Amino acid sequence: MACYVRSQSVVSRVIAGETLIIPVRKGVGDLASIYSLNQVASCIWRAIEAPRNKEEIIDSLEIEFLGERQQMERDVETFLVEMKAAGLVSEAGAAA
Repeated sequence: MACYVRSQSVVSRVIAGETLIIPVRKGVGDLASIYSLNQVASCIWRAIEAPRNKEEIIDSLEIEFLGERQQMERDVETFLVEMKAAGLVSEAGAAA
């Protein structure tokens, strides 16, 4: 099963309770491409600080939020697809 991890070419900070992600290109933050995460996405982002598979990520959501597991599975899948497309998340072992 694939494991996912944050890209090494981003920085993230929590400011006033909001998670912000900034891609770094050529050693400089790309301020035109700042991403702001909601609570669910922030939980997923924290979970993938180290490589995690989808089941582990979903388990971390279940600890923090009440809800249906199927919805959490969809949320995780959507997040991973969108963040991979943006270059913010990679599969562990893949070039970041």
